[in-house]
Amino acid sequence: MKIAFIGGGNMGEAVLSAILNKGLSTKQAIFVSDISEARRQHLEQEYCVSVASDNRLVAERGDVVILAVKPQNLAEVMAELNGQLKLAQLVLSIIAGAKIDTLCRGLNHSSVVRAMPNTPGQIGEGISVWTATAEVTEPQKGWAASILGVMGKEVYVADEKYIDMATAVSGSGPAYVFLFIESLVDAAVDIGLPRDMAQELVLQTLLGSGRFLQKSGRESAELRRMVTSPGGTTAEALLQFEKGGFKDLVLQAVTAAYEKAKRLGG
Repeated sequence: MKIAFIGGGNMGEAVLSAILNKGLSTKQAIFVSDISEARRQHLEQEYCVSVASDNRLVAERGDVVILAVKPQNLAEVMAELNGQLKLAQLVLSIIAGAKIDTLCRGLNHSSVVRAMPNTPGQIGEGISVWTATAEVTEPQKGWAASILGVMGKEVYVADEKYIDMATAVSGSGPAYVFLFIESLVDAAVDIGLPRDMAQELVLQTLLGSGRFLQKSGRESAELRRMVTSPGGTTAEALLQFEKGGFKDLVLQAVTAAYEKAKRLGG
């Protein structure tokens, strides 16, 4: 499978790295365009792939064309590629907020997959939610699933509305987790723990809790109740979260991200 990347930013590089690490394609069959000479040099040196500044030149070489540019650059890129893609080519967009209708009209191309991966995909621990136009063939869906699958789990949805929702939850979600880790580490240091010990305690607690939840087959609320003894330390801490409106704050944050994702798509 020949894969052309239009845009070599962080998320595009994460996909590229995962594809090569899992052997889904070869460095000889991957082509990348980017407006930044520094990014092109980095990708060429790091992955030994072909790079260019010409989007059209790169796009014509891929069976799959992965759009990984910044949302603000999409209109310009679509104008360059409009009418240039072959019918047999699949476009896979990982651009936040870019709707399928916008992509199809802007590119004058109907075989389009829209996906929302997340940053843990860089180490094969991500999750991607994706959908496809009716014109995308079953073999092409297989290509998309394989590309997204090398970054972790992939979930296909028939309705595009779920992509913006996933953007607000799993797409932006790693930043929420990192913020919580940062806050918990800072709190641990504030009560007297050395920072390196606090970092290790917090990180392993987060990792272990997630795996425990995943393997237990139980709801998170049930496990929370299991570890919360009446009148104990956990109960006291959770009471403070409740007083601070923790759940409402999470809802507000996710809703704000969702609304922003919808506005990005026009």
